[in-house]
Amino acid sequence: MHKKFEPEQGDIEIALTGETLLCRKLSVFREPQFEKLIGILRKADVTFTNLEGIIQDWEDAPNTFAGGGAHGGTYMVTVPELIQELKWAGINLLSTANNHSSDFGEAGVLTALKYLKAAGMAQAGMGRNLTEASAPCYFDSPKGRVALIAATDWGPRGAGDVPWPFPMGVIAGDQSPYSKGRPGINLVRCRSEVTLGPESFEALKEISKQLGWNSGKSSLYRGTIGLKEAAASSRFAEPSNVNPEIYFMGTRFIRGNTHGVTMVAEPEDIERNLKWVREARRMASWVMVSFHNHGGGGNNDLAPAYSIKYAHACIDNGADLFVGHGNGRDRGIEIYQGKAIFHGLGEFIRQNEQVPWIPYELMHRFGLGFEGTPADFYDSREGKGVKASAAAAPEKWRAVVPVLKYDHRQLMEIRLHPIDLGSQLPRHERGRPILAEKGSDIFRSVISHYQKVSKPFGTTISDDGLITVNH
Repeated sequence: MHKKFEPEQGDIEIALTGETLLCRKLSVFREPQFEKLIGILRKADVTFTNLEGIIQDWEDAPNTFAGGGAHGGTYMVTVPELIQELKWAGINLLSTANNHSSDFGEAGVLTALKYLKAAGMAQAGMGRNLTEASAPCYFDSPKGRVALIAATDWGPRGAGDVPWPFPMGVIAGDQSPYSKGRPGINLVRCRSEVTLGPESFEALKEISKQLGWNSGKSSLYRGTIGLKEAAASSRFAEPSNVNPEIYFMGTRFIRGNTHGVTMVAEPEDIERNLKWVREARRMASWVMVSFHNHGGGGNNDLAPAYSIKYAHACIDNGADLFVGHGNGRDRGIEIYQGKAIFHGLGEFIRQNEQVPWIPYELMHRFGLGFEGTPADFYDSREGKGVKASAAAAPEKWRAVVPVLKYDHRQLMEIRLHPIDLGSQLPRHERGRPILAEKGSDIFRSVISHYQKVSKPFGTTISDDGLITVNH
């Protein structure tokens, strides 16, 4: 039967990019491989990126701890006029939930929202309150209405041994008859759980008893509801009665046969996001979920278990597409229930060494006084081993732009376009992507990496970067 309305056809082309840390104009450049990349982004009906930073013209005070929550992190600022550069490049859908969203606190969130609204840019992940930050944004394309739900995790990193501080202006809060709403981001709070062998477990149990630290089990996040009750209510945590357990300095330790650390997402935060996925399914033609995760317990190539479970749950609740990012690494691609899950897209634009101003507190941590300059800071940070430079982390300077094609609401193929961020260039020029030449070392290494990390999910990628989806 002939379909009169274009969205009825159920076909759409979606381009994805990973993390955008933007400090410079894009529209002035004209290399052929750059123009080809921009052409790919503009051709798609929907083009997504994670805006890794805050829209700011230095109106607001920086947060108290550090940029991105890390001791040596960048206060990642994108000035307002660069929103137009994103639009020029064809980007029309933004995730704004990430660890840099709070770099300028609650005031910075409100300032960014003001600029994004004025620019007419669809964004999800930040809001004047928790409901607004968690709810979908909607982008109207000729092929149908596209919903985006965006969240970020917050909790222990790396090996999961040290809690990650919660600076002000991170998680949004809802208003009530008694208080105003709190501006912030859509946060999935996480904690670590540690399994110990029998001897270590008993030794720690005795220490905990002697010090009275077992009382830490009385709720890490949920008011009067303890971790035991929270864990038992969620498929995202093992029931707490499976093995004997103790609580030591606020961390749950479980007796087992071997040592290990896993991450557990706060059930309340997971369910809040799934609620909005179900809402979006009833209100849009296409539903996308973005998740920025840094959580510990995984590795550079593998997303943490709670993130993988969350991705599956989003698809089960109605999402068409799940896009993970966060640690600047390319992770596996999974086809789940016929839907695409990107467990981690790497960098798209990486200009975190080109932010023009550095808060004094951060410069002071690296031994610099008021006479220091931003370039002095970047030199000092690199000299102290912070992995921001191309030499320190070369894998962060190459990535892909996937393009997904749907027909009659079925995902038919994914084409991976490897990109080169110019790691060989000086600091003031590197970080802008161009399309990698087919057959080049970067093209082959990116595709080979994706083949390796996607194989455990049963995903086959051709040597030219094509994934064909069978139904």
